[in-house]
Amino acid sequence: MITKWLKTFGKYLMLMGRVFSRPERMRMFFRQYLEELEKLGVNSIGIVLLISFFIGAVITIQIKLNIQSPFMPRWTVGYVTREIMLLEFSSAIMSLILAGKVGSNIASELGSMRVTQQIDALEIMGVNSANYLILPKITAMVTTIPLMVTFSIFAGIIGAFCTCWFGGVMTAVDLEYGLQYMFVEWFIWSGIIKSLFFAFIIASVSAFFGYTVEGGSIEVGKASTDSVVCSSVLILFSDLVLTQLLMG
Repeated sequence: MITKWLKTFGKYLMLMGRVFSRPERMRMFFRQYLEELEKLGVNSIGIVLLISFFIGAVITIQIKLNIQSPFMPRWTVGYVTREIMLLEFSSAIMSLILAGKVGSNIASELGSMRVTQQIDALEIMGVNSANYLILPKITAMVTTIPLMVTFSIFAGIIGAFCTCWFGGVMTAVDLEYGLQYMFVEWFIWSGIIKSLFFAFIIASVSAFFGYTVEGGSIEVGKASTDSVVCSSVLILFSDLVLTQLLMG
């Protein structure tokens, strides 16, 4: 088992070596980058906003119901909601969701190109297919993830306020005070820094599984599933390490 993992890791490093070579045509790379920017980044903003909005609302309700005590300040709900959104949800949990949406998309796309011999055709034409196909995806994912983290934070806070305005869970004034209480700007930056690593993991691991598919359409589906599972495990592991480094 360990030998298999080391062999797979070696193949991954070799592929990344080919990916991060200089593009032969920068104009072509930039065009591919813009396409991936829309496909992987812009098209994912909707689901990020929707999930973050409802998660922010649910967190606020759950905290209000579970820590209700005469000895607990009323603004504690806003404070805890802010810390959860900044420290974990808008970076790690959102990246796990994107691993399912974006990662499976990348793996299935490259896997389909592999089994239909489109990648082989690029190689025959003398094109570095790894660089041409994968580098724009990694670059687009890494550059759009800070934007998605920022949108996630704002959507979660709006969801929390909606529980006050329309749900009557608590007063918006108390929530606002809790959101502002002892605010630490570094928490936002640490979430963005962690998300950059998560974005690289999602794009590169998913691309590896799709690019190295062998067989037919069944293997493409299996590679898509494996990419999501592997990306999720690596995100959780790197979240543990990065949290210790950035917050320790």
